[in-house]
Amino acid sequence: MSNKNIITDKSLAFFERYLNNASPTGYEWEGQKIWMDYLKPYVDTFITDTYGTAVGVINPEAEYKVVIEGHSDEISWYVNYITDEGIIYVIRNGGSDHQIAPSKWVNIHTKKGIVKGIFGWPAIHTRIRGKEEPPKLDNIFIDVGAKDKKEVEALGVHVGCVITYPDEFQVLNKNKFVCRAIDNRAGGFMIAEVARLLYENNVKLPFGLYITNSVQEEIGLRGAEMITQRIKPDAAIITDVCHDTTTPMIDKKKQGHTEIGAGPVVSYAPAVQNKLRERILETAEANEIPFQRLAASRATGTDTDAFAYSNGGVASALISLPLRYMHTTVEMVHRDDVENVIRLIYETLLTIKAGETFSYFD
Repeated sequence: MSNKNIITDKSLAFFERYLNNASPTGYEWEGQKIWMDYLKPYVDTFITDTYGTAVGVINPEAEYKVVIEGHSDEISWYVNYITDEGIIYVIRNGGSDHQIAPSKWVNIHTKKGIVKGIFGWPAIHTRIRGKEEPPKLDNIFIDVGAKDKKEVEALGVHVGCVITYPDEFQVLNKNKFVCRAIDNRAGGFMIAEVARLLYENNVKLPFGLYITNSVQEEIGLRGAEMITQRIKPDAAIITDVCHDTTTPMIDKKKQGHTEIGAGPVVSYAPAVQNKLRERILETAEANEIPFQRLAASRATGTDTDAFAYSNGGVASALISLPLRYMHTTVEMVHRDDVENVIRLIYETLLTIKAGETFSYFD
């Protein structure tokens, strides 16, 4: 399959709409509806669970089951405390970065609708030179323009309201996709595109394919932990993001060398089943798909870990999309990498035979 024009105008429009929709951890369902609506023509049926994970299934009657997976949630904040003066203090919902918060607009999600606010910060003129306080979790705050706590509450804001950033999708320099929440709604997009290509190319897989968009990855892989027990797969290919380590202030001796535009990143880690990983690498080489390698100490920190150690052990591997500025509102990926991750998953699926154990002892 050629890598030209894998992403169509229609699929890019879906990606933009999917990214722009808020999908904070624990509140993923509206994004899942968008994803399922796009995926519907390409699958036979859907599975959903109590917490919002969505799975499109091809060949649901097949005994042998393969998962391709991404996660749907984005980092966010919770309202934690409202002062008498109407200032809002927050706690994390996932790995939200306190250092980027000051001067950012926010959307506070309430039963009355979106309430706009800003992360305020003292003006440079008022700070003491040499003794400036950096942004920290206990000093960043949101101002919604209210005079006191009563006025904040009248807007519908209360402790526990979830808060997201409003930054939307843009294309930078023709081929860089930039948005908040590319980690990891890009994963959901890419696995949906795999399903589309299988359908459009009339591919008949000899196994059941479970296109899985998990929830709650950002707070500990929780959605994957739940859905893998429901599916009980035989093999799983996970896609997430990893760091572009060529940007300033990153130590390659600690983080390794991976960069946007250089291809999908294939991980080495205890949770990564070696024979499945080698199948992916052989597929990349056979189809002239560029790729990079990454080593992870102990855990991958992705849903790979949840799938691998479930159900007595599931052959699992990780294909990552290199990304700049993770957990900021300007996460950046290269279009070529997005298309090559899609190609690599697609082509790898074509090599898998029903009943394969990926055992070291066969």
